[in-house]
Amino acid sequence: MKTNGVFKELFQNRTLLLMFLPVAVLLFLFSYLPLAGLVIAFKDFDFSKGIFGSDWMNPLFDNFDYLFSSDSAFRAVRNTILLNAVFIVVGLIFEVGLALMLNEIRNKYFKRVTQSLTFLPFFISWIVVGVFAYNLLNFESGAVNRILESFGMSPIDFYSEASLWPLILTIAIRWKVTGYGTIIYLAALTSIDNSYYEAASIDGANRWQQIRYISIPMLRPTIIILTLLAVGRIMNADFGMFYAMVGDASLLFPTTDVIDTFVYRSLRKSGDIGMASAAGFLQSIIAFVLVIGSNYAARKIDKDSAIF
Repeated sequence: MKTNGVFKELFQNRTLLLMFLPVAVLLFLFSYLPLAGLVIAFKDFDFSKGIFGSDWMNPLFDNFDYLFSSDSAFRAVRNTILLNAVFIVVGLIFEVGLALMLNEIRNKYFKRVTQSLTFLPFFISWIVVGVFAYNLLNFESGAVNRILESFGMSPIDFYSEASLWPLILTIAIRWKVTGYGTIIYLAALTSIDNSYYEAASIDGANRWQQIRYISIPMLRPTIIILTLLAVGRIMNADFGMFYAMVGDASLLFPTTDVIDTFVYRSLRKSGDIGMASAAGFLQSIIAFVLVIGSNYAARKIDKDSAIF
């Protein structure tokens, strides 16, 4: 009887299942099938022998020793977590704030133009952004230093001041992706029943009070879910941004070197595929633990807003 029930369920939902089939195939090919390559993290990889023909490391976790014993690797892990944590917090504030401001605009044409202008930087390549940044921050001819000199101030050699770059990178990523990140929050705001605002207005609530007691609480489930998803990617830095903005400027590595750029440099110099795979494996494990912990905390705040 249970088998018949399963076939009946499959038959009744055949259209939905057929629509999902291409997604399932792509998910299997690009997400599950490559998991077999995780064994590279525990092997002395040899291109001539292939993934499964290569010898196992002796000791087995030797590829991970380099990550734990290297000061540069520890610095990269620290920078990855701290910078991404800053990006998540600042991004949440800017994206929710911009969504709330756009939601308050009543002129639909002005609203569309404003939303389009804030969304436009998302389509600009990080390479182009890096060129913009260099022309703004260059010590000899950068626009920022020319402005400082016009006010009688000394120019700043930005590309040798590592302490300034967490702020510079935060500004760059907010300028580029805030408009894109606002879309989901704006969609959530537009789905709020207008009767809540009408009732609040009748009770004498001003616009700020309506935002505080209606808009923001209604956004809380969306904020929690998107934050959890962002925490899941906290160990994966945006390689394009860091490499385009910083490149090989070693003076900036104390605050800008992340796992992705560290592994890229190490792989480029040594060609050690096993070490690179071990770094990726470590990223996934730490991200998994962070997602589980964050989801547990989210369930304590709002059970219905947790991912699982």
